[in-house]
Amino acid sequence: MKEAYLYEKLENEKVRCHLCNHNCLIKGGARGICGVRENRVGTLISLVYGKVIARHCDPIEKKPLSHFLPGSLSYSIATVGCNFRCSFCQNSDISQMPSDQNRIIGEDMTPEEIVEDALRTGSASIAYTYTEPTIYFELALDTARLATSRGLKNVFVSNGYMTTQCLEEISPDLHAANVDLKAFSDRFYKDQCGAKLAPVLKTLETMKKQGVWLEVTTLLIPGLNDAKEELKAIARFLADLDPNIPWHISRFHPTYRLDHISSTPPESIRRARDLGYEAGLKYVYTGNIPGDEGENTFCHECGELLINRFGFQITRNKIKGNCCPKCGVEIPGVWGI
Repeated sequence: MKEAYLYEKLENEKVRCHLCNHNCLIKGGARGICGVRENRVGTLISLVYGKVIARHCDPIEKKPLSHFLPGSLSYSIATVGCNFRCSFCQNSDISQMPSDQNRIIGEDMTPEEIVEDALRTGSASIAYTYTEPTIYFELALDTARLATSRGLKNVFVSNGYMTTQCLEEISPDLHAANVDLKAFSDRFYKDQCGAKLAPVLKTLETMKKQGVWLEVTTLLIPGLNDAKEELKAIARFLADLDPNIPWHISRFHPTYRLDHISSTPPESIRRARDLGYEAGLKYVYTGNIPGDEGENTFCHECGELLINRFGFQITRNKIKGNCCPKCGVEIPGVWGI
């Protein structure tokens, strides 16, 4: 356990958490929405500091990141807990453990041990993923600072609900992020996630200003967020923010509280990809359809096939430095350490 970062003490031993945009007011003995930050006699405590529930060495493509150190390994960690209640969460067994099971468990690991293990595996980065990294921010920040000093990059895979104050703390040591833009309606965010849309959009804008390499994922769920106009709105927002942002459109499979909804038809994913290009985005990817053409990277200028992928594996990478080998145009991304 560790005293939390980014909170203020109030009267009557209450505290206000400023880590994410829920800004929870927490009474003595209570916890925030995330279930892992507890008010103990007027001091906010992180209950998951050093409690690693998952750690794996993943391809960076699994995050998914297609324009950040392709072909490299990313040492990926998580603790239990989340500040969202997504009905379609694929990692609900750990993200919702504090709320669904009233349990907090994990393997004891210090930031030093995490960094040493990442270096031992030959990873180029550490990814804070699987659950929401904001809720274990103390561990993520301490680890990220140490990782940077040892030559590793840091990656957030996030729902984007952190405060600007949180982003300001982590941004010097945050090199890339994949943020879920789950839909483009407050109704979806409220009903399916227990959150709001606007803070996520602000996070995307802030990360771009801070120079964090940014990619965005939308999980397409039949009947909930796959309407043409909504997808066009997402694509327009991203294109207006920066047409170089890669947009990953992923196929949904029945899970958690949405196990009654069928998997997304592949043709729906491909139609959404077309909408992204029509809006002016230069790089749009299909996810969870192994072998689909939409997994590959093509030059936005001449159409040359640059990176062949199958699932999370690269079979060929033709990018030379950071340019297309055919026409010489610069390809946006981070292509080397």
